[in-house]
Amino acid sequence: MPSYGECRSIEIHAPPEVCFDALTDVARMPDWQRAVCDVDILERDADGRAAVVDYTIDARVRKVRYRLRQTYEPPNAVRSEYLGGDFRDFAGEWRFLAVAGSRTRVELDLHIDPGRLVPRPLRAVISDAVMGRALRDLKRHVEAGGDRPA
Repeated sequence: MPSYGECRSIEIHAPPEVCFDALTDVARMPDWQRAVCDVDILERDADGRAAVVDYTIDARVRKVRYRLRQTYEPPNAVRSEYLGGDFRDFAGEWRFLAVAGSRTRVELDLHIDPGRLVPRPLRAVISDAVMGRALRDLKRHVEAGGDRPA
């Protein structure tokens, strides 16, 4: 069964710390990430960040569920280790790279093994649903000031 990976990026008009803080406010993610239907934080790390999370995602083709262990390198990266769910394997990393003018290049690097053959056209739909929408939603959220606590 083939696995596949991809890396996508987007530039956001905000510093890395702001982008990192928005993405790591996991409890609020369903409010602004259109693909995220639900999150359930099962464990927190010593800094109070979500360490083990159950996600339910609308991948356009169907809803998928998975559990990740997340580790943090503030404000540069969020790494995810797959603990179980609807995939055979799922690993990812968000990277926040400072660029001139208080902007950030945000990279999302995912490796997915769905556990069955997924035709190339369907992979493109899933990739856009999971990666493209996630990056665009983060950009829209941060640039609208949604990263600031209410």
